Amino acid sequence: MRTLKNFLLDLFFPKNCFGCQKEETYLCEDCISVLDILNFHQKFKTENLDDLYFALSYKNQSFKYEHQLIRRLVKRFKYSPFVKDLSQSLASLIIAHFKLCERSISFIQEKEDFIIIPVPLSQKRLKWRGFNQAEEIAKNLSMHLDIPLLNNALVKNKETSFQSEISKEERKRNVFNVFDCNKKINNKKILLIDDIYTTGSTIEECAKTLKKAGAKEVIGITIARTS
Repeated sequence: MRTLKNFLLDLFFPKNCFGCQKEETYLCEDCISVLDILNFHQKFKTENLDDLYFALSYKNQSFKYEHQLIRRLVKRFKYSPFVKDLSQSLASLIIAHFKLCERSISFIQEKEDFIIIPVPLSQKRLKWRGFNQAEEIAKNLSMHLDIPLLNNALVKNKETSFQSEISKEERKRNVFNVFDCNKKINNKKILLIDDIYTTGSTIEECAKTLKKAGAKEVIGITIARTS
């Protein structure tokens, strides 16, 4: 069944670069070289988030090729028709960012103190998509960093509107108190994984929930941050 599924996926959704259409890859080396992967880290702190790492910075309304490529990749990862395997390419951008500023990253030097937790989906959204995009990225990062992945530590307790379809103020209300933590994380340092940081409402609410559950530190990690 798995072989048949892969055959059908290759038939209807052939693996071509989302930038230049080169075959056998979703993101070729030439198109990766166009992306301005950040080679530095600037401390970022909010009320509940202790720091934030992201590989790329882009503007939603920009017509630059680089920004359009990022949007195209994320859109096909999150919205139908879904390309689940894009998780490897997108995680590789985050890993490239880590390598460029490795000496300043605490969880690479002291990885035994950390666990990885993905931002969750509601059961309805998970059934619709078939996978949690943050979890797929988290799996790749867990293997690369050799840091344990704790699935289902965070759960989403009710359905919400799509964050991308509402205003900044509505986004905060949309996710207010919609997450629960059902795992023991007292004094743990958390790497909280999501796909995109836009207004930060979702990842901030998740960080708040983790802090209430006893997390010592919460560091966000995303593919990109919009500006």
